[in-house]
Amino acid sequence: MSQEPQASPYRPDPAIAPLAGWIADAVEPARFPQAAIRFRNRRWDRAIGLDDRDDDRWAAHFARFDPLPGNLPQPLALRYHGHQFRVYNPEIGDGRGFLFAQLRDGADRLLDLGTKGSGQTPYSRMGDGRLTLKGAVREIMATEMLEALGVYTSKTLSVIETGEELVRSDEPSPTRSAVMVRLSHGHIRIGTFQRLLALEEGEHMAQLVDYCLAQFPGSPPPDDAPGRDEPAVILMHQAVERMADLAAAWMVAGFVHGVLNTDNMNITGESFDYGPWRWLPAWDPGFTAAYFDHGGLYAFGRQPEAVHWNLGQLAVALRLLADAPPLIAALERFGPLYMAAVARRWCWRLGVEPMGEERDGNLVAACERAMRESGEQPDRFFHRHRGGRAAEGDLAAALEGYRPVPGSHPYWDEDAPQTMLIEEVEAIWSAIDRSDDWQPLDAKIAAVRRMGEAHGAPPPPAGH
Repeated sequence: MSQEPQASPYRPDPAIAPLAGWIADAVEPARFPQAAIRFRNRRWDRAIGLDDRDDDRWAAHFARFDPLPGNLPQPLALRYHGHQFRVYNPEIGDGRGFLFAQLRDGADRLLDLGTKGSGQTPYSRMGDGRLTLKGAVREIMATEMLEALGVYTSKTLSVIETGEELVRSDEPSPTRSAVMVRLSHGHIRIGTFQRLLALEEGEHMAQLVDYCLAQFPGSPPPDDAPGRDEPAVILMHQAVERMADLAAAWMVAGFVHGVLNTDNMNITGESFDYGPWRWLPAWDPGFTAAYFDHGGLYAFGRQPEAVHWNLGQLAVALRLLADAPPLIAALERFGPLYMAAVARRWCWRLGVEPMGEERDGNLVAACERAMRESGEQPDRFFHRHRGGRAAEGDLAAALEGYRPVPGSHPYWDEDAPQTMLIEEVEAIWSAIDRSDDWQPLDAKIAAVRRMGEAHGAPPPPAGH
């Protein structure tokens, strides 16, 4: 996903419309006192044919939410349940966002335009349905950095400041407000399936499985997989494959999502919904991003465990349609798939050609030891050792025989890598908050995208 998106005409396709009566509620967007465009993703607006919209039309669609031509006539707040820090909650759903439109890109992928901060819905509970400008800016930075590091992530398409003053308990108030639009390959969560299980809506569950298989196509299960022709089993295998790669991508990126609840897990294996995220200041498996994660449930080193646990909840939900053994067999593939994905992505980020599962696994372990012993920040470690250079001791022994990947980029000759540590994030926000200076953010986005060009796209899993 770090390759340059290709231009495509606008191709509306509200494919979710046949499911809308039971998967969502039609809602009205908030009415904001102003609409000042603060960010427009010029890489991705052309990939979905919206690059010809001037600022007035952009604000009309993404602040007032006038419908896009041939698309959903009214926004849809999606219904779902979920485990939040492993406590089941049936009282959730889209509480400050909605699905605004669906369209196709040049690769024929179905993409959603979903919002954050667009107003109250039936699921807002005591919330105001709004988003702070700081939260929107943080999401820009998270998605740009993740995309550059080869993580399959949603894209921040638009941020518009809305002129309200918001009061929040966890940051200085009042603070500025915004509405954000994300571009994502679907918004179907594990929690969407959990809701249908709780309500025993088997027919709707079958329709949802068919929708996911049609709109998010993937590879078939292994030839020897039990129940490999059953739609629910096929979807389970695809979800396990995708989320094993996602968990590996976070780990290799040194990224801590912070809140890996089942309602934050996209069935497409796409990373999205960024709140208290952090990048590692040092290689520390116990590092947490959320101040409220007192037990470290979603600490950096526990992210694969969290994803696996969430997939287990998907398997439980799909029991409404399939027997347990084939679903369990799919779930048991997670560990080997995750380890293979870590090795593949690690070699890619380090800039060396893979040498086989055992050697690559040993290399990963040697790199982790080197980072723990030295305390070196992970982004700096990968940059300094790009292509196997500057290695000493045990790390040099582990890298023996590895060849650098072909080609080069001036980025790798620079003294320091791009990072997204909290101190830099806060400094960028401070410039905006104190003096309305957006230049540091613009410069950071440009620098991070240049890093993405240097990395290129990560290699796909074997057989894809």
